[in-house]
Amino acid sequence: MEQVQKGEITSVKTEYPRIRLMKEMLQRLLENKLAVVGGVFTILLIFLALFPGVVATHSHTEQDYSAVLVPPSAAHWFGTDELGRDLFSRVIYGATTSLKAGLISVGIALGIGLPIGMLSGYFRGVWDEFLIMRITDAMLSFPPLVLALTLVAVFGAGLENAMIAIGLVLTPSFMRLIRGEVLAHREKEYVEAARASGLPSWRILFIHILPNTIAPIIVQATLAIAAAIITEASLSYLGLGTQPPTPSWGSMLSTGQGYLEQAPWLGLFPGLFIFITVLSINLFGDGIRDMFDSKLK
Repeated sequence: MEQVQKGEITSVKTEYPRIRLMKEMLQRLLENKLAVVGGVFTILLIFLALFPGVVATHSHTEQDYSAVLVPPSAAHWFGTDELGRDLFSRVIYGATTSLKAGLISVGIALGIGLPIGMLSGYFRGVWDEFLIMRITDAMLSFPPLVLALTLVAVFGAGLENAMIAIGLVLTPSFMRLIRGEVLAHREKEYVEAARASGLPSWRILFIHILPNTIAPIIVQATLAIAAAIITEASLSYLGLGTQPPTPSWGSMLSTGQGYLEQAPWLGLFPGLFIFITVLSINLFGDGIRDMFDSKLK
């Protein structure tokens, strides 16, 4: 009985610092009011993207030629487009496209950049200095949108190809970040102790080093989602991303450009949603960065 009680006491003592650390991190996040606002809008965006049919008031593809370019009203909150489609519903369904592009693109970048960056930073060598890092430097020397345009031109237009292109564009930044984190941890005492105990390299990398580098990776991934949404909207604006009739904020902006004087709401609302979404995700990402920063009190 005494052993059980001792075991329980030990368990409580080992868990208490973790609980206290989590409370401190959550407190730092909540103290950042802009991050909280950004987080609320980000959660709302996720809800709209997952359940657009719950919020949309009309079909996003149904055309009504008797209601072409109708201004915002009680029947059509954001007005209608040049084909009589309800703009509010199309903007809501466009959130699904944007979030899908952001998450999948970042997933591709992480899937490629994480293992290569970890192996490059841990084993070093000629292939790291003269192959991996030089390719990374070459890709980072191009403006992201220009490189994405080049890749989409090679792969072909379409949302799937755009997501692959955006993922490849984002990969070098993840590779460099992860490599730098691994370099900072590979010579620390806990890694040296793991090597001395005879653990294989893969176990040291993924069981010991990776959990200690996860915080900056999460922050980078959050901010990269916002960048991916902007890039997807830019490609769709140029006709190389999402193809009609699938709604996309970028393609709606492109259409609205031709109706700036006649129907300014066509470009106003998609542009406003792009602005709010990217700003919210960036604010939330900054809050997550501050939350993981132990130097902030």
